[in-house]
Amino acid sequence: MISNKMKDLVANSSIIRAMFEEGKRLSDIYGEENVFDFSLGNPNVAPPENIKIEINKILSETAPKLVHGYMNNSGYEDVRSKIADHLNKKHNINISFNNIVMTCGAAGGLNILLKTLLNPEDEVIVFAPFFGEYRNYVNNFDGKLVVVSTDIDSFEPDMQVLKNKINSKTKAIIINSPNNPTGIVYSEKVIQDLSKLLSEKEEEFGTSIFLISDEPYREIVYDNAFVPYILKYYKNSFVGYSYSKSLSLPGERIGYVVANTSVDCFDDIMTSLNVANRILGFVNAPSLFQRVIANCLESEVDVSIYQKNRDLLYNHLTEIGFKCVKPQGAFYLFMRTPIADDKKFCEDAKEFNLLLVAGSAFGCPGHARLSYCLDYKRIQNSLPAFDKLAKLYKLK
Repeated sequence: MISNKMKDLVANSSIIRAMFEEGKRLSDIYGEENVFDFSLGNPNVAPPENIKIEINKILSETAPKLVHGYMNNSGYEDVRSKIADHLNKKHNINISFNNIVMTCGAAGGLNILLKTLLNPEDEVIVFAPFFGEYRNYVNNFDGKLVVVSTDIDSFEPDMQVLKNKINSKTKAIIINSPNNPTGIVYSEKVIQDLSKLLSEKEEEFGTSIFLISDEPYREIVYDNAFVPYILKYYKNSFVGYSYSKSLSLPGERIGYVVANTSVDCFDDIMTSLNVANRILGFVNAPSLFQRVIANCLESEVDVSIYQKNRDLLYNHLTEIGFKCVKPQGAFYLFMRTPIADDKKFCEDAKEFNLLLVAGSAFGCPGHARLSYCLDYKRIQNSLPAFDKLAKLYKLK
């Protein structure tokens, strides 16, 4: 008999993954080339070529124990030092390897952070729409997720609404910029206003309120968008980072958490993150890919491929009458559905072999998410299906 908590999780298993499986089913019926699966954010851009070169070089030139063996639960010190130097140079900050814990992707990083910070019933604030797994991560440690609405046109946080939601049990706020599912990037003013409000609330309640920035899409930005680095704006801050998107390595599960040196109880928190990495069963981040990414910190994927996809899809959808905010980053487009029932809309889309994810999965009904990390030709071929969907709803 499985636990009651797992019964609920199984019953509400990922809508996104379910759509992915639906895509495979429809492909068997209609042929893969005739099914347009916009459901899953699985990068289609190839990793930089030097990733393969570094893998082969490390495996052939490095002693097996130094590649495949155990290390400090926080990760190899030399790898963390290289990352710290890279971040210092890139963002004009001053950290060392002691600020960093290598993790199994951003998801592993968020879980060790929440394990470290949360007591039962502590509250964690997120802004809708938000990555649905945040709810599960907070629930893992018996915390309470508090959802704060955003501006319907810009998806930026409403500071007055947030101000009213923060109380003495507020332990953390998770932000995600560039955002999944909207693709928006929080401006420097938003980050400054948020930091100012949290500082005021810490003083009001005499508590520490931690700001966690989930940043797997930091490097996937368009039109010279600027992504503020949160450690420069707020002392009680952390960044959870992943190379899943920036280097197209989602299956390798490699990332890190970096803590602000000024964070309250820094030494205790870093020790706890180290222990949490072990006791949650990660033990340590994948050893080979710690070595690989340490030698590829200046590498990047070809973001222009995603931008070309964005422009094609956004321009066409808005021309035929759909409404959406133009993404500044990530590789998602979050459009309003022409009916309030976003789940029905996504079911209707399936009639034209279009697989979209209902906005309800992200705490924002009345919308649908499209992941455009697909082959450009596949997106081109999907446009007539979107035309039929628009005609069904009598759009422009």
